[in-house]
Amino acid sequence: MPEAVNLAEKLSKFSEHWSPKTVSKFNGHDIMVVKVKGEFNWHHHDDTDDFFMVLEGRIRIETENGDVELGPGELYVIPKGIEHRPVAEEEAHLMLIEKSGTPNTGDEATAAKITEI
Repeated sequence: MPEAVNLAEKLSKFSEHWSPKTVSKFNGHDIMVVKVKGEFNWHHHDDTDDFFMVLEGRIRIETENGDVELGPGELYVIPKGIEHRPVAEEEAHLMLIEKSGTPNTGDEATAAKITEI
C-alpha cells in the first residue's frame, strides 16, 4: 500500500545539523530533509542547480551575487556554478532536491554522507 512521506516525522528522527537524509527519490533526484544551524562552507556545484525550501525557521543564503533571506514555505534555486553558503542563526529545517550522488559541498572529498531515513 503506498504511503505518504511525512516530512515532520522524518525530521523528528534525527538531531544532527548539516547531515541531509533522503526521504524519497524522483526522476534521478534525491528529495532530502536536513536540520541546519550556523554557517555552512562556501561552495558551488559545477553540474547542477541547488534547490532549498524552508519548512521551519529562517535561513540566509549568501551568494557571490548577494544574499537571499528565506522563511517557512519559501524556496530558492541557486544556479549551477554560483558560489554560495547557507546560514541559519537558529535551527531551521529544510527540504533539498538534488541529482542523486551530488556532494553537498560540491566536492566528494568533503561532502557529508547522505543517508536514507
